[in-house]
Amino acid sequence: MSPASNHFAQALIQNISQAILGKEEAIKLSVTAFIAGGHILLEDMPGVGKTLLAKSLANSFAGNFKRIQFTSDIMPADITGNSIYNMKTGEFEFMPGPVFSHIILADEINRATPRSQSSLLEVMEEQQVTIDGKTYLLEKPFFVIATQNPLESYGTFPLPESQLDRFMFSLSMGYPDFEQELQILRLHRLNSKASQTTSLHEKLKPVLSAADSQKLQQETQQIDVSDEIEHLILGLIHQTRKDSRLSMGASTRASVAFLRATQALAFIEGRHFVIPDDVKFLAPYILSHRVVARQLNKRQDKENLIREMCNEVFAKMKQ
Repeated sequence: MSPASNHFAQALIQNISQAILGKEEAIKLSVTAFIAGGHILLEDMPGVGKTLLAKSLANSFAGNFKRIQFTSDIMPADITGNSIYNMKTGEFEFMPGPVFSHIILADEINRATPRSQSSLLEVMEEQQVTIDGKTYLLEKPFFVIATQNPLESYGTFPLPESQLDRFMFSLSMGYPDFEQELQILRLHRLNSKASQTTSLHEKLKPVLSAADSQKLQQETQQIDVSDEIEHLILGLIHQTRKDSRLSMGASTRASVAFLRATQALAFIEGRHFVIPDDVKFLAPYILSHRVVARQLNKRQDKENLIREMCNEVFAKMKQ
């Protein structure tokens, strides 16, 4: 790991922090997923900064960014693109959809119908689009930030397990505390006094290029993972499959995502190796959306259950 590469990762975090106040953990997780080559799902009430986080990351990156507003009438072709007949040439031409960008904000993804939601499946997993039997590769990096409102909200469609499993992390922004929200209000008040209409995220300058991000991802894969760490990850994954409190455990895809995420977190922290605390920290964000609890519905309860299981697995490994 070169010092310059770690500097890029830290610069990305610091740049986003200028627009997102008091959400250091959410910012770190977003950057971790980005350099690990994963995707994130932000689940929370409207108006707590989900879209702002996505736009701040996009403005910190010198690449293409597209926002897709998911609604009940959006069609798969509106996402991936479609072939259109050109009367001049007498041939069908492919018109790329908004997914042909480096960073995608899939806003309020659970307001779309399952058919439209599933159109992202191949794109997120394979980083390609197939239209009329022809495959179109996407540029790298390719990063999806999806937001969704609570399922109790009007007009929402729950994401199927196959779609949820494509996200490396699922996290909640949460409400800011009193002091953090006071600071947000003061920043907006200062902007108003200065007659500035530019939003905080629009003032951010790019600190990372597409080439830089690919270099980060390559160096992240070189982070050392010991046999002990592998056993901790798999021990937790297998515990989710046999725990009586869960009706569905984590998949093999979750194991691979877990490994990649710990390497990326260690990279951001400036280490050449993964430590057990990386596994413990990331476990709730990697597993809570991939498991189905028998009696727990709230996100916080599932995260606490994952943390409890993590402690149990760690204790067994030490024996």
